[in-house]
Order: sequence, then C-alpha cells, then structure tokens
Amino acid sequence: MTGQRDLRLRVSDDVKRRLGAAFGTVADAERHDRTPLGWLARALRVPGSERQSLVQAAKATFAATGAWLLATLVLRLPQPFLAPYAAVFLVETTVYRSLRGWAQQVGAVAAGVLLAAVAGQLIPWQAVALGVVVFTGLLAGHWRQFGSAGIWVGVTGMLVISYGTATEPVLLGDRLLETALGATIGVAVNALIFPPLHGERLATAADRLAAALADLLDATSDLVRRDEPPEDVEDLLAKAQDVRSLVVVAEDAAGLTREGRLLNLRRRRAHAGVPHDRPLRTLIALWPPVSRLLAAVRTASARRGEPFAYPWPDARDALADLIRTLAAAVRSVAKRGEPVDLDGCRALLAQLERRLVTAEGDGVPARLGLGTMTLPARHVMETLENR
Repeated sequence: MTGQRDLRLRVSDDVKRRLGAAFGTVADAERHDRTPLGWLARALRVPGSERQSLVQAAKATFAATGAWLLATLVLRLPQPFLAPYAAVFLVETTVYRSLRGWAQQVGAVAAGVLLAAVAGQLIPWQAVALGVVVFTGLLAGHWRQFGSAGIWVGVTGMLVISYGTATEPVLLGDRLLETALGATIGVAVNALIFPPLHGERLATAADRLAAALADLLDATSDLVRRDEPPEDVEDLLAKAQDVRSLVVVAEDAAGLTREGRLLNLRRRRAHAGVPHDRPLRTLIALWPPVSRLLAAVRTASARRGEPFAYPWPDARDALADLIRTLAAAVRSVAKRGEPVDLDGCRALLAQLERRLVTAEGDGVPARLGLGTMTLPARHVMETLENR
C-alpha cells in the first residue's frame, strides 16, 4: 500500500510539473519561483509565459497612462475614467481578441450610456433610475454580440447615474468619446508593440503530451503482460485523467496559437510553432483511442468469466509488445524530422489478428477478451498512420 501511495504522489507531482513548466501554472511557480522577485528574475532571464505576462502588463500600463493623458491634457475631458479602463481591458492575449473586444467594449459602454441617458430623462429619482439601469443593463448584457463585455452595459449605466451626468448631454458625449479613445489606444498598443504570439507553446505542449501518452502506454503494456489480472487498474485510470488534463491544455494552446496569428503584424514570427501544429493535432487525436484501450484493459481484466476472459500469456505478451511499440512511435511524433516507424506495430497487429481468427484453442471468452483490447490498439495505430 505504501508503494502504491508513493507512486500516486510521484505521478501527481509529475503532472503538476509538466503543466507548470509548459504554461506557467502555480505548479511551475512552486518549483522555480517561490517569490515575486524570483518570478521577475525568470521573466527577464527566460523567454516564456512569465516574460509574456510582464510585457502585456507593461503594455496595459502604457495604454492606460497614454489614454488618461490624452483625454485630460489634449481633449480636456472632465473625469475621463472610462478611457484608461477601456485601454487596459483591450490589451488582450491576441490582436484578434483586441479588435473584437474593441467593437464589443465600445458597443457595451455606448449602450450603458444611452440607457442611463434615457433613465435620467424619464425617472426623476436617482435611486430608482439607478436600479432600473442596473437591472435592465445586466439583462441586456447577455446579448451574445456583447460577448464578455456585456456586463459593462449595466456597470457603465450605474457609473453614469452615480456621477449624476445622466441628464447632461455634453457629459454623456464625453463618456462615449473617452471610451472609444481608450479602446482605440488599447488596440493600437497591443497590435503595434510586441503583438502577442503563442507559437512557443506548441513545441512544449507536444513534448509534454507525447511523453505523457507514451508513459501511459508503457504502463498499460506492463499491466497487460502480467500473469494475473491487474489489481491496480484504477490507479492507471487515475493517471489517465492526468493525461487528459494535458490534452485540454494542449487544445487550448493550439487554439490560442492559431488565433494569435490572425491580424498579427509580426510577420517574421507569425508562423512560429507551425512545424508543431500537425504533430500536436495528432497527439490530441490519439487520446480517444488510448482512453478506449485503457477501458478495454479494465473490462477484459475484470471479467474473468463469460463473456470475457483474460487472454493467454503468450497472447498478452504479443499485445503488450504492440502497446510498447506504439508508445515508442508516439514519442517520435513530437520530434521534428524524426520518422515514425510503424512497421513493427503492423507486424505485431497482424500476428494478433491472425490469432483471433485461427486460434481455436484459446476459447471464445479468451478471444473476446483479446479482441476487446486489440481493437483500440488498432485505432491508435491508424491515428498514427493518418498523422
């Protein structure tokens, strides 16, 4: 029991390390940067998510300060609090999100200002007008075209009513102007000053996911090779859930990288990570058949009688060899320029399929058990072939 508990702890720590090293999570901070100064030193020393966060924070600060100074010193707008607010929120993780956010932010704030103006004209009591504006604005903010900026319909209306400017058309125009000004500055800063790219995540995600999938297949091979049905299949499935977490992170990285290339002015680096696009897609696509293989091992090992039986040792050895060979092929997927050799996988799979057809001495239950595990292994190989 102690050995199993130690194994689970090692697996959990390993997954935290992989997720953190790839994407700057809390686990990474615990391992490398236990203090703010340590995090800052790493951001300055090593390219990665920490440095990108530092750059984006500096850009947001620059955009907010510039929007405030332009609104107060140049346009002479009174209390232009919406200008730096809009600028900060539009320094997004991608240029595409900044441009989309510009339309949503300006639209949401304009709707909030207009709603407050109507309420200020029709409702003479400020408290009542405030309640109506907040309630109506929060409902209107659910319109999908506003996206994540929808909440600011009600919030902006509330601020306008609270400041007592809802009945003054000039000040309402100022609110709209400063919002558009701040949003435009935020978009311009994000698009022109080190526009964010995320291609470096693909290589890291591919390496981590390939290693995790291969380790999982190796562990599965060891379990299949045992003479007795394994008793710790549940531990293996728990480890599979950790791999599933890596798959989710890889999917997010792939989507963010594709989005980051849209409308990006950094042409020289816009295709960063492209060589890893296809390998990462292959690795993500491997997860469904691998998970089905684990479920098949669990089913076949648990059902010792009808209709399934655990296969004979020599059959299990051939299947275990196939799974281990597949693990080696999975590791090769993430390595650029390295061919993925599937000849050994095909030979072992053909041997197993011949046994399923011709080995009458195994008995139907044992053949069903072997077939249950062989089919998803074939699907893993087919996914590698179609990479």
